[in-house]
Amino acid sequence: MGFIPADWSAVVLLVFLVGRAPWGPGVTLAALGAVPAVAPRETRVTHVVFPGLTNHHGTLFGGEALSLMDSAAFIAATRHCRRKVVTRHLNAMEFRNPIPQGSLVELVARVVRAGRTSMTVQVDVFREDMYSEERELACAGTFTLVALGEDGRPVPVPPLVGGAA
Repeated sequence: MGFIPADWSAVVLLVFLVGRAPWGPGVTLAALGAVPAVAPRETRVTHVVFPGLTNHHGTLFGGEALSLMDSAAFIAATRHCRRKVVTRHLNAMEFRNPIPQGSLVELVARVVRAGRTSMTVQVDVFREDMYSEERELACAGTFTLVALGEDGRPVPVPPLVGGAA
């Protein structure tokens, strides 16, 4: 495969100076093992809760939380099946703790079931204080997404590897 460096900072400098990667055309960093593979079953997304996302109580709007969660579910489902997907159903939603302005939120979306054409995605939203180690589960929901073919009709999705999460 050619030259595989032990120190990637040297590669960055070399590419900058020479203008091309030293291992030849068509070989990606992922193929060289420099970019870790994405676990298709889980997606993590982090956001800051800015003032424009909050209500008159200074906490994240419930609809904003749902939007962030639906987006994370979409990414997890798309990674699982590598097809166009649409949200079909919000199965359950629980708001456990308020998320104040200035907090960090981490969404963890996991494909927990794969049916014939649909996937169930569990999304947990964790609230973190930006300046301490304080962290708690703020809300959780379960979404059903359906994979679509080019004609816009449902198509089969791959089964979960190793069974349900």
